[in-house]
Amino acid sequence: MYKLLIRPLLFLFPPEKAHNITLGALRVLRYIPGARFLIRLIYKRRSKSLEKELFGVKFPNPVGIAAGLDKNGDHYNDLANFGFGFIEIGSLTPKPQEGNPSPRLFRLPKDGALINRMGINNHGVKHALENLKRDHPKIVVAASISKNTDAPNELAYKDFARSVALLYDFVDFFVLNVSCPNVPGLQHLQEDSMLSQIIDSVNEVRRYNEFSRPVLLKVSPDMDHSQLDAIIHLALINGIDGIVATNTTHSREGLSTSEKTLSAIGEGGLSGAPLLKKSLETVKYIHQKSNNLLPIIAAGGIMTPNQALQMLDAGASLVEVYTGFVYNGPSFAKQIIRHLKKQQKKKK
Repeated sequence: MYKLLIRPLLFLFPPEKAHNITLGALRVLRYIPGARFLIRLIYKRRSKSLEKELFGVKFPNPVGIAAGLDKNGDHYNDLANFGFGFIEIGSLTPKPQEGNPSPRLFRLPKDGALINRMGINNHGVKHALENLKRDHPKIVVAASISKNTDAPNELAYKDFARSVALLYDFVDFFVLNVSCPNVPGLQHLQEDSMLSQIIDSVNEVRRYNEFSRPVLLKVSPDMDHSQLDAIIHLALINGIDGIVATNTTHSREGLSTSEKTLSAIGEGGLSGAPLLKKSLETVKYIHQKSNNLLPIIAAGGIMTPNQALQMLDAGASLVEVYTGFVYNGPSFAKQIIRHLKKQQKKKK
């Protein structure tokens, strides 16, 4: 029904408007008696065989929602009803920010892709914090955090440390977003000196707490092997708990969408089906180069259940979807989980 009826209707609206309509509908469902129970009944599936513990966090299944869908931490419990094992909220910044001017989100239906240049628009860490205090998460929640656009890179470490300190007691783990292509200069934070300073500041917050929250790094798919080597080395020696691979890409290689359309859209990070090859290669490389010492959450280009399996077979411990969720609809997590269980049974 989603692909035949709901998606065509949503795709009549501009992408950001459709996004807001969908989240608004989830909010309305909270007030309809029995609606959330019915959604859980349809979409949520328990599977003991897919449960896993990773960096001290217990995941009911390995399928999560990537950052960008629930930007402000308003809908993590709504989205939990669709069978996901975890939700990554954000990216969040210490201060609210509007992001880039609209239009800033574009569909490429011929390619099963999206281009966004949102610019990390969000209501700020304190908004998400109030939600987390008021509405206790019924799912594993990660917070993707980044710096405010107006903060100079030299002082970015202060923004990361502040966000971690504020959210520390209310989320299960953190993802440091130093690789978003839609904020000028942000990807420079992946350079050794700046990244070391950010990690040191976050580790300082961890040291002052009774327990250590896991911290992961989200990397760009556009890094070469020497850049990835530096990230892996830094992560291993500085106590980073894992890698999210990957963010969106600058590349427009191999797209079916016309050059005229792409030129009209302009800049932005590409997600969806065309990203799969790059993300899969990055997952394989990190897995092999780190000797399986760094857990990996695979994100980028997962549009089918079998592609989720490919990521896990390549060395990922968990997977995240976003564009695949947009194109496949609310049953996508259930489809992936069903496929993973089926493959498990075949191997036994």
